[in-house]
Amino acid sequence: MNDCQSIAFWEEYLEREYLTQYPNAHIVLLRPSMSFMLVQTPDPLTLKEALPDFSRTSHIFLPINDCRNPAIAEGGSHWSLLLVSVVDGVAFHYDSMHPSNATSAALTAEKMSTLLGKKLALKDLEDSPQQENSSDCGVFVCMLMKHLLLGKLLRAARGEKIGMSMANKQIDANKVRKEMLGIIESFRREGERRRRYADLSSLIPRQSEIWVEARLTSL
Repeated sequence: MNDCQSIAFWEEYLEREYLTQYPNAHIVLLRPSMSFMLVQTPDPLTLKEALPDFSRTSHIFLPINDCRNPAIAEGGSHWSLLLVSVVDGVAFHYDSMHPSNATSAALTAEKMSTLLGKKLALKDLEDSPQQENSSDCGVFVCMLMKHLLLGKLLRAARGEKIGMSMANKQIDANKVRKEMLGIIESFRREGERRRRYADLSSLIPRQSEIWVEARLTSL
């Protein structure tokens, strides 16, 4: 999988495994393709029907890509994370190669401001964990998303002010990759188990029919 697909998979994993346990949490994990479409669309209001309903949303996670070509949805070379706190009117930007995606983040925050109908202050967090090479940006986006969602937003009491800095947060990219591959492998095995069960279940009625036919023939 490329970074776009990996981030989309990770968002779905977080939604199914964690967010479903918090029915009162109004948090949206916007897919990379939707974030890209938002940035590339001159008038974001025209996308309202294609995007989730943000009327009750408290926070929105948006993966940010530096691609400038609207014809290549999975192009670009770098990913970062924008976390929009709708309740506070602030867009927090986490860039593991700061300030590479500053322009893309500012444009995305501007489009979200128009879409939400409220002013958003962009806060570029310079103390975000930094990657040591040019290939770990997708992994950093996934882990920052997990830490912010599980370690901060879902743990906070209602109305509690949350510090959104990720300063001093250590991210081991190799460990994260192994974790993600392990999750993918567990889902693959579960899918195979369910398929085998479904195949076995489909055989049982047929075997019953054969037994009945045999009994009737013997009469």
